[in-house]
Amino acid sequence: MRNAAGGQGGTGRVLRSPWWRGAAAVGAGALPALAFPAPSLWWWAYVALVPWMLLIRTAPTGRRAALDGWLGGIGFMLAVHHWLMPSLHVFILLLAALVGLLWAPWGPLVRLMLAGAPSRARGAAALAVVPSGWLMVELVRSWEGLGGPWGLLGASQWQVPPALRVASLGGVWLVTLLVVAVNTAVTLLASVRTLRATAVAGLVVCAVAVGAAAWWVPAPQPTGQVVRVAVVQPGVINGVGGAERRFARGEELTRELAGRGDVDLVVWGESSVGADLTARPEYTDRLAALSREVGAEVLVNVDARRSDRPGIYKSSVLVDPEGTTGDRYDKMRLVPFGEYVPFRSVLGWATSVGKAATEDRRRGERPVVMTVGERGLRLGPLVCFETAFPDMSRHLAREGAQVLVAQSATSTFQHSWAPGQHASLAALRAAETGRPMVHATLTGVSAVYGPDGGRVGAPLGTDRSAAAVYEVPLADGTTPYVRFGDWPVYGALAVLAALCAVEGRRVVRRRPAPDTPVPPVRTPHGSRVRPGR
Repeated sequence: MRNAAGGQGGTGRVLRSPWWRGAAAVGAGALPALAFPAPSLWWWAYVALVPWMLLIRTAPTGRRAALDGWLGGIGFMLAVHHWLMPSLHVFILLLAALVGLLWAPWGPLVRLMLAGAPSRARGAAALAVVPSGWLMVELVRSWEGLGGPWGLLGASQWQVPPALRVASLGGVWLVTLLVVAVNTAVTLLASVRTLRATAVAGLVVCAVAVGAAAWWVPAPQPTGQVVRVAVVQPGVINGVGGAERRFARGEELTRELAGRGDVDLVVWGESSVGADLTARPEYTDRLAALSREVGAEVLVNVDARRSDRPGIYKSSVLVDPEGTTGDRYDKMRLVPFGEYVPFRSVLGWATSVGKAATEDRRRGERPVVMTVGERGLRLGPLVCFETAFPDMSRHLAREGAQVLVAQSATSTFQHSWAPGQHASLAALRAAETGRPMVHATLTGVSAVYGPDGGRVGAPLGTDRSAAAVYEVPLADGTTPYVRFGDWPVYGALAVLAALCAVEGRRVVRRRPAPDTPVPPVRTPHGSRVRPGR
């Protein structure tokens, strides 16, 4: 006989134990991490949430479902951010517990839609409601102060061409909705026998939607022009005088490009220059000399205290044969506990237990589109963490950027999953905007993706210290995502609003009218007593 926990025999007894159930929730929440690089099991994303949802649907109460959601959220955050442990140490547990709370409402939502034997109408509605709830969690945790949009479930599909076409239609948000909808359908298929036809129909609808997007959504139109971009990756250089030695290694690798005459732009990684170019004109002179030798402008990244304003900035600076061109972009979105400490007066102790910034970096004021060379190439720079934010690359595309360039460094996490996952985000940003993207790293994985999100050339891995030239194809046109923005988010909000309206109406209908007379109840002695007296 099936027990109240939804399992049979020993499994049911285990799930009734709060400790074993909690451990199962944490483990189930961690499973989706395998869909991201380095494992990069993209197909796993379509079933990774099923164990977690099967567990939640057996929760005896809404409160227990909320706890299962929270514990699963902790497991998810620890798994996708495990590479931060060398920097944050025990503090990562506090962050995971805090951000994991965002999944607490998702637990009761899953239980509401999937528990017991839901009707066909509720099962069909679950295919839209459960993904919408998950998307709201991803939207809230995408706020920079909570760590930003790292590990969005849709981002696991960065190497799947049909999914990239879906991203060009509705961004990573639409891909996430698709992935969670498939998970929901599989959960119904596995747990509710009477709804198997509904589940199969949901899977068919998802497949047809992807096929329609691949067929109908217009692909970026190649202009026939190719830009030759050189990426300079010095590799990890630590120790005394590390900043100067990194600069010197960047010079050495850039000079290898001289005499080729086929380079339009040279890109250095994040923090490739450790001194302000205005305060240290000798660095500007050396970069200008490199530009003359190579015959191309050089985009460097300065991580230093500014001489013209207070504070430390991370800035993309363009240098031509005459010196700095005046084009400069200051990083706007900073890494919490990496480049600044939120509420430093309260949380400043984090600097003593990890590698949090001892001094907050300053923020830039606005995005910048740079003009490069005689061809007038329009360049949209982003710095490291900013490539995770789809709105930033979309804004640059709307401002006329023809090529997106990210400057990054992952030296602290060089031997973790982080470099590969970071580079993969460029594929999504390229597909969303219909603009090629160059991901250039000081250390990490350097890679280039075309306007459709497909890889261009071979990447430079974490073990490389080299310069490589990529032929980057340009494209015209505007993707639906650039034109219409985050419309899947508004659609998900509408679905949840409709659910609230339906459930609210059902609650109101269940309440008796305030003036409705209640018939008296006869006692065993024959007297009549009204209830409540």
